[in-house]
Amino acid sequence: MDLDMLNMFVIASGTLAIPILAFVASFLLWPSALIRIYYWYWRRALGMQIRYANYDDYQFCYSYRGRPGYRPSILMLHGFSAHKDMWLSIVKFLPKNLHLVCVDMPGHEGTTRSDLDDYSISGQAKRIHQFVECIKLNRKPFHLVGTSMGGNVAGVYAAQYPEDICSLTLICPAGLPSTTDSKFIKQLRELQESKRIDRIPLIPSTPEEMADMLKLCSYVRFKVPQQVLDVSGASVLASAIPDCHVYILENCGHSVVVERPRKTANLILEFLALLHSIDNNKKQA
Repeated sequence: MDLDMLNMFVIASGTLAIPILAFVASFLLWPSALIRIYYWYWRRALGMQIRYANYDDYQFCYSYRGRPGYRPSILMLHGFSAHKDMWLSIVKFLPKNLHLVCVDMPGHEGTTRSDLDDYSISGQAKRIHQFVECIKLNRKPFHLVGTSMGGNVAGVYAAQYPEDICSLTLICPAGLPSTTDSKFIKQLRELQESKRIDRIPLIPSTPEEMADMLKLCSYVRFKVPQQVLDVSGASVLASAIPDCHVYILENCGHSVVVERPRKTANLILEFLALLHSIDNNKKQA
């Protein structure tokens, strides 16, 4: 190999090595920055835009796509310790002409976090109502979607502000009584009895605790058939809500939005299409 070829090889290797080393260094030293870049790119690719809304001195952060139209807008409420971007995997499979709004729940991500705020389920429902009024989402009844803690808030919201919504989707909602206690509920009771609130499974502080949380919530990734909430609670909704449709997804844990996004999006769209068809039939009758 002559000197010129060797120099070209060294330059080419250096050119490739610099971005690789930068990526490795970023992954090791600033992993949160990479995650933010990842979500920024995903939002941009899906056409989601970030906005802020203020109610007095309280700030809500949310993302949205599209504008209100003849079809109901969709408001999505995420679960505990998550954020608005967890819905991106669902947004990917929803039509671009739907008006979508994903808000950071009180105390999460870009929404105001204050020790003085009321983080009870009814307190969060009140805050979400303030957000809805801020962006005037309730000019027309909208479809409300909530998962886990967000599902609990969504259910209470529907009960407290029924005039705001036209329909409701609850994905693994927390707060339902069930005939069987899940492993997660048993853990919480043990922690409550021992008063060790620093060991809440959904607030990991080490890589090991993070792995345990994912195993607790996910079926697919770790092949662990566990879930945070027991499915027996679904019968409570089925018996209490008129025209309720219940779907139990096989091989899926608590993180339904992440594990089965396409199926979840299709079920939401099928439900909305069914409601639209029923409304049209009533108008024609």
